[in-house]
Amino acid sequence: MSKDNNPMKEIVVEKVTLNAGIGGGGEKLNKAVKLIKKVCGKEPVKTHAKKRIPSWHLRPGLEIGCKITLRGKEAENILKKLLSAVNNKLKSSSFDKLGNFSFGIKEYIDIPGMDYDPSIGMMGFDVCVSLIRRGYRVSRRKVKNSKIGKSHLIKPSEAMEFVKKKFGVEIIWQLKDGIKQFGN
Repeated sequence: MSKDNNPMKEIVVEKVTLNAGIGGGGEKLNKAVKLIKKVCGKEPVKTHAKKRIPSWHLRPGLEIGCKITLRGKEAENILKKLLSAVNNKLKSSSFDKLGNFSFGIKEYIDIPGMDYDPSIGMMGFDVCVSLIRRGYRVSRRKVKNSKIGKSHLIKPSEAMEFVKKKFGVEIIWQLKDGIKQFGN
């Protein structure tokens, strides 16, 4: 079996997390919950502050945002919609060294099929996508866990290539002298 045909080297979307960080509770948090529920169709979980930061008026236990995690086919379907909201373009700086990537949606009305809701107003959220290869479970299991080998880790270039092929995304490279684009 050649290296290209190895099913263990196949990259898959593990999860897609939508996060709306508000910084406080109250009406803004209720609007964020409505927004995430409108985008996904599921009830999000409220997130709480862990540290006390007096200058930001934060204390432990204070509700500061909401999030939802999607997996499987549902994650891929929502990811296609969310990528079209950013015109299927991602910056190269959106990818971390383990191949995961994140991007922001400035206004939810950019998502195809979403209409303006006056009860929510204009609001955006963050999208975080985790990519894995089959076999990553060995590092997370309770019994006999072990490290993932360097050759099995996802490099940023492999993640970019995966996103180009699977979702038709254009990667925008940022250089010191300006912006250079590499398309499909």
